[in-house]
Amino acid sequence: MIPIQIRPDQVMDELTTFQNKLTQGLQNLADAGDIPSGVTPKEAVYKEDKLTLYRFQAPASVVQHPVPVLIVYALVNRPYMTDLQDDRSTVKGLLEAGMDVYLIDWGYPDRADRFLTMDDYLNGYLDRCVDEICRRHNLDKINILGICQGGTFSLCYSAMHPEKVQNLITMVTPVDFQTPDNILSHWVKHVDIDTLVDTMGNVPGELLNWTFLNLKPYQLMGQKYLDMVEVLQDKDKLDNFLRMEKWIFDSPDQVGETYRQFIKDFYQKNKLMNGGLQIGEYEVSLANVTMPVLNIFAEQDHLVPPDASKALAGKVGTKDYTELSFPGGHIGIYVSGKAQKTVPPAIGKWVKERG
Repeated sequence: MIPIQIRPDQVMDELTTFQNKLTQGLQNLADAGDIPSGVTPKEAVYKEDKLTLYRFQAPASVVQHPVPVLIVYALVNRPYMTDLQDDRSTVKGLLEAGMDVYLIDWGYPDRADRFLTMDDYLNGYLDRCVDEICRRHNLDKINILGICQGGTFSLCYSAMHPEKVQNLITMVTPVDFQTPDNILSHWVKHVDIDTLVDTMGNVPGELLNWTFLNLKPYQLMGQKYLDMVEVLQDKDKLDNFLRMEKWIFDSPDQVGETYRQFIKDFYQKNKLMNGGLQIGEYEVSLANVTMPVLNIFAEQDHLVPPDASKALAGKVGTKDYTELSFPGGHIGIYVSGKAQKTVPPAIGKWVKERG
């Protein structure tokens, strides 16, 4: 066995180097300032309760498609992940691809919102946003891009109101909530959601955030901080890191009644696949999704496994169904350099081909 030799002078050199890096890094951290929530200029065009509907400013040199696209994001996270920074922005990519882009910011629910239901969100808020965009553009229908849980909402909305949706794009969207590799589904399958909501009312965002982080605890709660000293040395890398950290921990509380229905009907009973999903006066059937559909999934997605998204192919009522596979993860599909070069242009091309 070869003995480990540790020279005192080497130890001192490493400690000195580490101390110098830490000192410089802490100064960079102190100088970081506020981290913006989105970077692309936008205008609030409609507000209702906590909700704000934004329209993004398109580049003057780009000819816009006449039918706008509405981004419907999840309730569980903030939508500025789609516009994180100038060179990592799905929104900017869509604008450059000729899309006229709107986005719903659901805001931060409080106790006054506890009894809002999925019917209120989809047949109320979302439907009125669609109507507002149609009114502004003198159209009968628009394009919808649903992301993650927002994609599930968009599928439900499109099944209930197919006459208002020209093209539907879903991105990292769960459809089959009980695939064998869905860790989150296994965790929540036997949770007593009724007791949780009856006790807490709205479900704290911190609780959900803790759940998501524990899906990959070493990578998401340990590994990324091991190299923190190196990240602190580079101001650009530090800014990128802080933007991501801000988004990760910026988790809105979840409206109690909507959360109750979403977990019970989707995760525990898998009604989007099995049938029997009731939202307000509508029985939701994916067979009523008759408009063209582009379904985008991430091959290394730990939150929405590819099979959970690809299950959509056998359920929708349209013959114009397209899949796009991205070689990355749930977050990388928004922010990686490869995603910026491939995903928004592919969406723009697909929409334009359908007039």
